[in-house]
Amino acid sequence: MTTTEESIHICYDRTLPLALEETARRIAVQENPANEVDPNLNPDDPNLAPAERIALIAQKRWRAGKRLRIRFLDGSPTMQAKVAHYAMEWTRYANITFDFGNSEFSEIRISFYADRGSWSALGTDALVQQYFPLYQPTMNFGWLRDDTSDVEYSRVSIHEFGHALGAIHEHQNPQGGIQWNEDAVYRYFSGPPNNWSRETIYSNVIAKYSADILIGTEFDPASIMLYQFPAGLTRSGLGTRLNTTLSQRDIDFIKVAYPR
Repeated sequence: MTTTEESIHICYDRTLPLALEETARRIAVQENPANEVDPNLNPDDPNLAPAERIALIAQKRWRAGKRLRIRFLDGSPTMQAKVAHYAMEWTRYANITFDFGNSEFSEIRISFYADRGSWSALGTDALVQQYFPLYQPTMNFGWLRDDTSDVEYSRVSIHEFGHALGAIHEHQNPQGGIQWNEDAVYRYFSGPPNNWSRETIYSNVIAKYSADILIGTEFDPASIMLYQFPAGLTRSGLGTRLNTTLSQRDIDFIKVAYPR
């Protein structure tokens, strides 16, 4: 399956219930003390990150040098091999290791059949077992199959592993600059292939993150975390392009988020 302006698949956020946010914060700080972020932190501080960068949730980063254990719960050998191949792109630039194996204690657990969507736990949220039990996936690739194109595998695999490292959707960046034609957005995503409710559409497309929980807020139109949106969904009449691999800004920032 390829991505076209007539039919685009986008993933949805697996955000934790508010009741678990304090647990998630405590776990995140235990995993990486740098996740204890000053709420008054200026995300544009030049000492924090390059001027051009993807938005990353400040409090959900793994510690630099982390060996993330990754386990496939299902899927064919072809599907597994393709996801693993493209996911490794992040490790070329971030001080992080992806260890694909069969550990029952794997931090990242991947399914292709949990549902028809694609999604991932956001960074260290994967450690919150009340929401992501060890026997259940923290990541899903609901439309990738043996005959899916390599371009789509690249687009979706790198994108979901960006979420697993803490990166948000670029179109929800508070400095994103995308002005939505909201009526068109609701019509579009309520139909196939996404078939989303109005609430899901709002929270995954239209809503913006708060700038005070992010590191880096400059919008990157080439980011792997930005989906291709048809021109008819924006007030400007300008769509976004199909991004299938890391942009230079993605690379620049992930080096800072996970320094060597």
